Amino acid sequence: MAKTAHNLSVQYNSIKLTVMRDEKSTLTDLVCYHCGEAVSGIDLNFDDKHFCCVGCKSVYQILAENKMCNYYAYNDTPGQRLNESKHYEYLDEESIITQLIDYKDRNYTIVTFYIPAIHCSSCIWLLEHLYKINPAIYSSRIDFLKKEVTISYKHQEVSLRKVVEVLANIGYEPAISLQDVVKEKSSSVNKALILKIAIAGFCMGNVMLFSFPEYFGLSGIEQQFQYLFAWLNLAFSIPVTFYCGKEYFVSAITSLKHKHINLDTPLAIIIAVLFIRTALSALLNDGPGFADTLTGLVFLLLMGKWVKQRTYHHISFDRDYRSYFPIAITTLKEGKEKPVAINELKVGDRLWIRNGELVPADAILMKGDAWMNMSFVTGETEPQQKVLGEIIYAGGKQLGEAIEVEVVKLPSQSYLTGLWNKEHYQDNLKQNFNDSVAKYFSVAVFIIAFAAAGYWFFQADTNKAWAAFTAVIIVACPCVLALSTPFTLSAILSVFDQKGFYVKNTDAVEQLAHCNAIVFDKTGTLTSSENAKIYFTGVLNQEEEMLVVSLLHHSSHPLSRQILKSLTTGKFYPISKYKEIAGKGIRGVVNNRMVYAGSERILPFHITTNKQSGVHLVIDSTYKGCFVVEQEWRKDLQHLVSKLEKRFSLKVLSGDTNKDEKALRTIFEPTTDIRFEQSPRQKLEAITNQQSNGERVMMLGDGLNDAGALKQANFGIAITDNINNFTPGCDAILKGSSLNYLPKFYQLSKDGLKIIKISFAIAIAYNCIGLYYAVQGTLYPLVAAVLMPISTITIISFTTLATRFFARKNKLT
Repeated sequence: MAKTAHNLSVQYNSIKLTVMRDEKSTLTDLVCYHCGEAVSGIDLNFDDKHFCCVGCKSVYQILAENKMCNYYAYNDTPGQRLNESKHYEYLDEESIITQLIDYKDRNYTIVTFYIPAIHCSSCIWLLEHLYKINPAIYSSRIDFLKKEVTISYKHQEVSLRKVVEVLANIGYEPAISLQDVVKEKSSSVNKALILKIAIAGFCMGNVMLFSFPEYFGLSGIEQQFQYLFAWLNLAFSIPVTFYCGKEYFVSAITSLKHKHINLDTPLAIIIAVLFIRTALSALLNDGPGFADTLTGLVFLLLMGKWVKQRTYHHISFDRDYRSYFPIAITTLKEGKEKPVAINELKVGDRLWIRNGELVPADAILMKGDAWMNMSFVTGETEPQQKVLGEIIYAGGKQLGEAIEVEVVKLPSQSYLTGLWNKEHYQDNLKQNFNDSVAKYFSVAVFIIAFAAAGYWFFQADTNKAWAAFTAVIIVACPCVLALSTPFTLSAILSVFDQKGFYVKNTDAVEQLAHCNAIVFDKTGTLTSSENAKIYFTGVLNQEEEMLVVSLLHHSSHPLSRQILKSLTTGKFYPISKYKEIAGKGIRGVVNNRMVYAGSERILPFHITTNKQSGVHLVIDSTYKGCFVVEQEWRKDLQHLVSKLEKRFSLKVLSGDTNKDEKALRTIFEPTTDIRFEQSPRQKLEAITNQQSNGERVMMLGDGLNDAGALKQANFGIAITDNINNFTPGCDAILKGSSLNYLPKFYQLSKDGLKIIKISFAIAIAYNCIGLYYAVQGTLYPLVAAVLMPISTITIISFTTLATRFFARKNKLT
């Protein structure tokens, strides 16, 4: 009877415990479905899932309501807890909003946030699907390396505060600061890496100390301490594996989920194998294990990562500091125009932005009718009209008459460079050669490692099997191969920058090296805007000359700039209905009189008496004459062309008349294809035809009438002479004074590919030698771990020194 009562009591208590678990109870064996932390307090249930707090449960509910639970498929328990104590009332203040946002117009706002919680593929997936949570957020782009998200939203439907609250509610609270977040947070990332290096180094030193008896053959004498030392080594291996080496496991698991093998996969496997072997050795008391190899490997891997980060940071800073796009801007000081480098601009400076020029800094419109093409920033092609006193954000291009603006923020060169580097301006994203090689190399390494281990297992030598497997994976790490391309081409970019040749990115350098044909524009490319000879065939009185100056003053075309230099008046009339037609000319109402300037194709009537080539002028309905411009050819142009003809097939496509054909025939080979009166569309079609015939075309133009052709070319170069010409569709911007360096730039890009191939040869030779000893089980894994970062440093040093050597050989330094 007593036994029956006892059984009933047990059943009752079991049922009671079950009920408590279904409601709210204290648990220790459950983990939160969202964040993965142990449910140590109250268990909250929803959809038969357990949550550790209201925040995690709320995040899951948000995702479930928006049908976004695929978020959890990208990683196990990837979420961050919700911090409900934050208040964002300050984000309703307009003065604070203005300092935080990157861009704002009538409909859209763009803002960039630094989000420390970004750590895996699920973070990227969720943050790029914010539009499902709030439709007013129409775009969000992630920069995983910088842990940044750039959000575009409709500010009439959602406020900045609400956007931040959406991010916070799903566990991705932004770190909001009015300072430079990227530079500020990059240092914190380095501090975290340094902390891991310190912990790994500390643990490695202690493990080495406890392994001395094994190293010096004292294990027999100190037999009573061997078991203790094995457990101490295991204890030091735990933080090294699960804290210092955590990123390698996360990266490897993420890549495998996406059916891809990245460079961290073999490293994660070997760290896991070493830890398991160390743990088994401690449990079975059969030796010291591989704790020394494990801690040494992780320490050296982290040191290699620190070296790479430092090098990349230096390269990035170098380009941000020197790569000014556009190269210069026209400022107004005491009524006089003066070209000034972008980095010299100050708050309060007045800028004169002509038709087609880019606004380089956030500024307020002070004078003129502004119609801004913001497609470079937002992707929207519809021009936006700005009123006096309205802010114009950096990156807008003026369409119409020139405007006067006042700088309100210092130019963010990294912002403009970032815009120029956006991937959505690239039509074809190609996989780098080193990426594809690294993938196959990783597979080959696994095959060799398992084959070597299998062989020694069949030979009944377990120790050699593990040693061979470990050493093969470590010594043949493909990260050495992956370093050669980016470091070589980045060093080349640095050399190019010093000579006024600003190439978009490393991929573009490879494209330059593969070109075999060059197409030149004439005006502003083969000719210089500095010292042209100009004369007028008609007669202009002072009033008419002022009308012409007022019109030309709004154009950034090289011919307009040259003609203005020959006219001395400094007074300008107001202008309206300004229009510039690419390849034809300009027109506008100046002081209530219609003025035309350009080729015959833009004139309102046909000319019968004057067939001279130049800039024809019509005021109202009266033909006034023609500005004949005798272009001055670029210095040493004939010498440049003779060098290029040895390597390329050359072609000239000019929008001008054939008045300079005789001179061009003396500069180029008689068989060179030289065409005149080519419209922008005809230039584009000509390049397309060349490409269809298998040619890889380099196009050089002024960036104004040649935008389409520059973008279509395999490598487009916009030539500029101290004016604010900036073409996002091109691959490089070249100062006119540096044109003669073009053969040397091309040769250095070819030498860069040669350096990459030599780097691959060195890396493969190193791997082959290392594998020879590794498969025999005679290469101790710790020695392999030491050799791996040494090989990394060797490749970095070789590419840097080799690039400098070839730069000196080509006389670029």
